[in-house]
Amino acid sequence: MAIDPMVGDLAGETDRLRAAGALTRIELLGVPAWTVTGHNLARQLLTDPRLVKDIGSWKLFTDGVVTREWPLIGMIDVKRSMFTVDGAEHRRLRIKTTQALSRRRLDALRPIVERYVAELLDDLEAAGAAGEPVDLKQVFAYPLPMRVVSELMGVPHADHEQLLTWYKAFFSLLTPQDQRLAVIDELTTYYTALVRTKTATPADDLTSALIHENGDGEQPLTEEEVIGNLEALVAAGHETTVNLILATVRALLSNPEQLERIRADEVSWADAVEETLRFDGPVIHLLMRFATEDIVLDEGVIPAGDGVVISYRAIGRDTGVHGEDADRYDSSRPTAHRNISFGYGPHICPGATLARLEAAVALPALFARFPNLRAAGDLAALPNMPVLTQNDLSALPVLLT
Repeated sequence: MAIDPMVGDLAGETDRLRAAGALTRIELLGVPAWTVTGHNLARQLLTDPRLVKDIGSWKLFTDGVVTREWPLIGMIDVKRSMFTVDGAEHRRLRIKTTQALSRRRLDALRPIVERYVAELLDDLEAAGAAGEPVDLKQVFAYPLPMRVVSELMGVPHADHEQLLTWYKAFFSLLTPQDQRLAVIDELTTYYTALVRTKTATPADDLTSALIHENGDGEQPLTEEEVIGNLEALVAAGHETTVNLILATVRALLSNPEQLERIRADEVSWADAVEETLRFDGPVIHLLMRFATEDIVLDEGVIPAGDGVVISYRAIGRDTGVHGEDADRYDSSRPTAHRNISFGYGPHICPGATLARLEAAVALPALFARFPNLRAAGDLAALPNMPVLTQNDLSALPVLLT
């Protein structure tokens, strides 16, 4: 089946993927691949060393069938980083990031997140002061993660808007491919300058830590590796958190009885976040891994050289794991914590704890500040941005009182 790059019917497409089976053939903008929609099969394949991130193992790419003109190539053929290598090299590149995202650094970041949330809630109140609808995405959810990740990285506040503009153009399939490639070059130029500044004058931030911390005896990261890690971390971390906050708000406004259960302390905000990750997670499809040899499975055979997509949204609706009512949002669902929306195995998202931290601060503060928050329109009819990989709402109009 063909995957709609414009994300015109996400619910219907998810249902069709689930009906097609745990492993099925798909087409991504004219390029054939496999996709995984079953929870247990995904866990199996995400730990299978025969499925790698190296694009050099993709036959369609090495044979020249897929080129730099393919609109999705920028999400696959990227700089060397922990997201593009496997095995010992992946561990070497990843350990720097996990050290930089230490519990100490995240604990120190929490009051900063709280301050940013309070500032953005002030902006939200001002935007809705006249009683008119206000876009929760644009005013609140969209700027928050960029402020947080920029604080973590040591990025000047003045650069936030430019970074948001670049990433919006990068992800959108409405952006012409030549412009998207130009954006990739601009991001590289930006991060190269940032890394060189932090190399000369280190500070207490993630960028400096990736460059300078080497107490484990491992080989230091090269400049290219630091830049690759930063580019991928900001892209993934920002989009993921925006989508997680919006999806949770939409789920709770669509299911007010679930919000009342939180207010009655029957379930926690953390429970609601985990159910959102399962039910309506931030990532629709993760591109892409490649088979280094024929992989024989009960569900079929993935031939050597083929590409494999992990369809996380469909995986979250697996009725065999989450029950026959997996299409229903239930913040007390006992299996919600089993979601793998941040990945599984060696490549599990290193920023998952940060995303959960931001959601844990932002959501209760939002509903405490605006206890009568409600949707300004039909929540079920809200369109997604044309971002094939991300569960990215175009807007979330709300009324504050």
